[in-house]
Formats: sequence, C-alpha cells, structure tokens
Amino acid sequence: MSNVTPFPPRPVQGTSPPLQTSFDRPELSRIMDLYGRMVAAGQWRDYAIDLNRDVAIFSAFRRTAERPEFRIEKRPALRQRQGMWALIGEHGAVLRRGQDLAGILAPVERRLMKLIED
Repeated sequence: MSNVTPFPPRPVQGTSPPLQTSFDRPELSRIMDLYGRMVAAGQWRDYAIDLNRDVAIFSAFRRTAERPEFRIEKRPALRQRQGMWALIGEHGAVLRRGQDLAGILAPVERRLMKLIED
C-alpha cells in the first residue's frame, strides 16, 4: 500500500516509448485554469480528456451533447515540425498551431476578455 505510482508512468531508459501521450501537471493546470474561467463566464459547461498513444486531447463543450467548441491537442511527434500544440475549432479547422501552450490558448483568453468587458 505504500507504493506510489507516478502518473503518467515514466519509461525506463532504453525501453520503448510511452504507451500514451499525456499532459504534464503545469500544462494541465494552465488548461484547467482557462476552463474554470470560461465556466465562470458561462461559456463552457463540460470537458473531456482523451489520452492516446500519439495525441492527448482536451475538449471543451458548451453543452454536453454537442461537438466540442475547442480542442487543445498535444502531439509530441510534431515538436520539430509545426509545433506539438494545436487549437482546433468546432468544425475541425486548425485555428492555431505552435510550440508554446500559452500562444495556443491566447485566442480563447482574448475571447474571455471580450466576454467580461461586455
């Protein structure tokens, strides 16, 4: 009972890559902070996290039964090309792509500022 298993499990040197891609604590904290502010503003009501081998996805919903309004994707395989972060809109269009999570979240945060000012 005293064993603590880290989440996600860290691969041992010289072994195969991890079985799933995940958000680390600072990334998830930043995303959940934005989610909390959007919930407080009345814009989002639900979220989903999908962790696969190649991609980790955070989806934010206006209503539970709809398509996600925004998806934040982390694809480490694209780190050296287009950037591992992507902000994808409701209809599947890539709105922003880059190396930095803060830059990807900026359009949503600007939208939040407009909601508060009105």
